[in-house]
Amino acid sequence: MKWFSRKWLLVMVVLFVCILGLSLQAAAEDKVLQMATTTSTDNTGLLDYLAPTFKADTGIELRWVAVGTGKALELGKNCDVDVLFVHAPAAERKYVEAGSGTDRRQIMYNDFIFIGPKADPAGIKGASVQEALKKIATKGASFASRGDNSGTHKMEIDLWKAAGLAVPDKESWYIQTGQGMINTINIAAERDAYTLTDRGTFIKYEANWKGNSPLVILVEGDEALRNQYSVISVNPEKCKNVRYEYAQAFAHWITSKKAQKMIAEFKLIGKQLFTPNAATK
Repeated sequence: MKWFSRKWLLVMVVLFVCILGLSLQAAAEDKVLQMATTTSTDNTGLLDYLAPTFKADTGIELRWVAVGTGKALELGKNCDVDVLFVHAPAAERKYVEAGSGTDRRQIMYNDFIFIGPKADPAGIKGASVQEALKKIATKGASFASRGDNSGTHKMEIDLWKAAGLAVPDKESWYIQTGQGMINTINIAAERDAYTLTDRGTFIKYEANWKGNSPLVILVEGDEALRNQYSVISVNPEKCKNVRYEYAQAFAHWITSKKAQKMIAEFKLIGKQLFTPNAATK
């Protein structure tokens, strides 16, 4: 009888330990922040670099889906994520003004650049943005567009308009990829085409080619090409199930001196991909 009792006591202890372990594991797994972000923060490896430190500092696991900014804003509007990390300021402001997001904060910036084949068939090297686009359109030089309502695509549309040109659509030389930035750059390389990209993603592309990529930077440095990134928490008043406290924890962390320093130190092939600017407006 004593042996039987001890046996069941041992079984009960083992069951208790297992249940406790599962409960602790479930609690740990439950502390998750869902983010929608642009492809550039993912493709460059920036989030893979930041996420472990964010978890170590806060206990929150960061999970993300990388899409164009337009799609990211839709995911926020539909209550599918908790926080956004995007780069289309005009669209972001409208999103916040509509009440879908709160507490938009600047995080970092880099710039957009025009890249193309080394032969530069349209002769745009060193030209202004407007001159470059006019040459590309006039000569019908191949141009690869993301065509996906991303932050980069939105910028491209604005630049065509600013140059006084109709936004291309069905022209034979205008290639709408409907894909992310790295894939669009690869398609541009295959088609000897020009494209607009953020500098960070191009540096990642260069790194893949060990600094000897088939496409090169041809137009850069124009003030109109600044590329600002911001974080926005999804509004809990619109989305009752949003983990707003986790979103705010990320917003506070990514604007901290520690995280800003990490962003400044993030480099590929010795080149800085992003410049932190959380303290400026």
